[in-house]
Amino acid sequence: MSTQVQRLISLDAMRGFTIAAMILVNFPGNGDFVFAPLLHSSWNGLTPTDVIAPFFLFIVGVSIALAYTKRLQQGVTKESMYQKILVRSLKIFAVGIFLNLLPDFNFAELRWTGTLPRIAIVFCVCAFIFLNTNWKTQAWIGGIILVAYWLVMVLIPTPGYGEVMLERGINIANWIDSQYMPGVMYQGTWDPEGILSTFPSIVSGITGLLAGALMLSNRTKEMKVILLMVTGFFMTFAGYLWGLTFPVNENIWTSSFVFVTSGIAFMALGAFYFLVDMKGYTYGTKPGIIFGANAITVYVMADIFALIFFIPDFGGQSLNLHFFDAFTSIDVGPKLTGMIYSLLFVCLNFIPAYILYKKKIFIKL
Repeated sequence: MSTQVQRLISLDAMRGFTIAAMILVNFPGNGDFVFAPLLHSSWNGLTPTDVIAPFFLFIVGVSIALAYTKRLQQGVTKESMYQKILVRSLKIFAVGIFLNLLPDFNFAELRWTGTLPRIAIVFCVCAFIFLNTNWKTQAWIGGIILVAYWLVMVLIPTPGYGEVMLERGINIANWIDSQYMPGVMYQGTWDPEGILSTFPSIVSGITGLLAGALMLSNRTKEMKVILLMVTGFFMTFAGYLWGLTFPVNENIWTSSFVFVTSGIAFMALGAFYFLVDMKGYTYGTKPGIIFGANAITVYVMADIFALIFFIPDFGGQSLNLHFFDAFTSIDVGPKLTGMIYSLLFVCLNFIPAYILYKKKIFIKL
């Protein structure tokens, strides 16, 4: 390991652009008219939108490796960090539940999972793993989880069907959700952030820990880029091969999906690291750095802004649909109109992010 941990501006930029992408796809101008790349896969397969969530979990893993290595080097004991990890995880989880309750705070229809709750769980588990294992053990843990999940999914028959099922709503992961998941689920009887699929999502964070170990090594910058790119390429290739028997699928976060998306994340980090930290091309990445400085805060603000723009309070119709109708009435294509609206909504969220950044206010949960 290197003797001093240096901040990776490239990681800040990657985090920020990932959050911006989340906002872009989560808040379309009209959900009925969206370009295909901005939609999640209906079941098996991979779209650019499917990559966003695992990217953020990967970044969580890299950030853990960098931040906690620095604290250990400063003499902070592991035991003193455990309580802070738990408290931070609970705060992120609580904020996610708060967003799920908006706008009516109907506890009878509360969804107990989602993007932020899953981030909280992955952060907590990966932080404890990092503080108590080395990178080789982390790789073994990740591999065992992915193989075990694969075997469970392809060998255990779904109760009531008597055979192994991988289809929507009737696979073993979805069945477990229907039996044991509390509260309301996103898909009615199952949830894409369900119980069983949380285990492979933790591995998305573990792959970030492994990338972090590489970035903390004494290798040259050039060699780090090469290893990130080569590792990413082979992980992606291996993931698609695995997908021949266990399809790439975000909805149940298959093992092949982890390999493919983490492989792409490795290569993306390599590209960002080369351009930003090695070549110094920071101008074009500045928006990402600004978003990334208060990533979760920006994510929360987007949901709050949505209360204004997406709830039908203006003549029985929401502001986003008024915008949509106005543009389509002048012959702008409906999908293009929706895209323009999404981009403007991202820009709206950039304003408070920029103000916080300029005032050096960094809100950490």
